[in-house]
Amino acid sequence: MLQNFAAYPNKRRWLLAHPDANIDHRRVPNLMVFFQREGESLPITSRADDYAPGDLVTWDLGGNVPHIGIVVDQKARSGRYMIVHNIGEGPKTEDVLFNWKITGHYRYFGP
Repeated sequence: MLQNFAAYPNKRRWLLAHPDANIDHRRVPNLMVFFQREGESLPITSRADDYAPGDLVTWDLGGNVPHIGIVVDQKARSGRYMIVHNIGEGPKTEDVLFNWKITGHYRYFGP
């Protein structure tokens, strides 16, 4: 972010003039930009089979409230892979892939 601050939504969304190391790594819009730049952006579909363990999924919870989760290798009764996410009550593993509007689908393998 230090080298490409303008590529991230910090100035537009949070009115920041420079990176904030205390929070930037947790802001979903920043993560979305990072995964688009450094990972692989995948199609957003309504087919559960298109989402594999290790994939990252972002959602709009409504009212432009972003959220993120990781697809894990545990299947739900529905046959879909479960999602690990934290929506304020600590991390949970749940069948929530299609509970909200999906805004991003990514794969990231590291540097």
